[in-house]
Amino acid sequence: MELVLVRHAQPEWSRDRTARVDPGLTERGRRQAQLAAGRLAERAFDRLLVSTATRARETAAPLGELRPAVALEEREWLHEIHMPAHWEGTPQEEVDRTFREARVRSREDWWQGIPGGESFGDFHARVTAGLDGELADLGLERDQHGFWQLPDRLPERVVMVAHAGTNSVVLGHLLGLEPQPWEWERFASDHASLTVLRTAPIGSGHIFSLQYFSDVEHLPAELVTA
Repeated sequence: MELVLVRHAQPEWSRDRTARVDPGLTERGRRQAQLAAGRLAERAFDRLLVSTATRARETAAPLGELRPAVALEEREWLHEIHMPAHWEGTPQEEVDRTFREARVRSREDWWQGIPGGESFGDFHARVTAGLDGELADLGLERDQHGFWQLPDRLPERVVMVAHAGTNSVVLGHLLGLEPQPWEWERFASDHASLTVLRTAPIGSGHIFSLQYFSDVEHLPAELVTA
């Protein structure tokens, strides 16, 4: 099985220098989404799972139009780590300052997340539980040795449209890495990029093998953003 992790296209985080908690895409982002959809639609896929965030749903929309036979399935567990709700309408300078100050926190404080928002511990648990549940529904189970046991029938290709943080947690979990509270920093991906994992037989079962990460071959240089 091939699992394609798509990061959403460029969002409009700030409008008139005020922050937005659940933004849609910029004009550049909409172009990125169209190009990503065109590349993804070149090959068939069986499932299309999408974060409930507006920026992810708008990124997935062109792909749904190109492949209308595959239903777009929204998943709350794919949503990015939740930022403080009171940030809506806050001056962007204040939000930027909070992020700058957060980068020098201790590891323990990183696990707590941004004050008023979702902790990284809760976020990691939400994403991994949702992922494991989704894979179990497909018939995949991880055994005591860390190998995945695959059913006889399995989707060939599953596309997930989500976020830098979510996709990083998924990637680390499937590769068996120890979680870190800054996953999106060690797996930094570009907007509308593609990260692909495939199951590979090894040992007493299968593993997920990383094929490529943050691929933006479908985007011209002027449309590559982080």
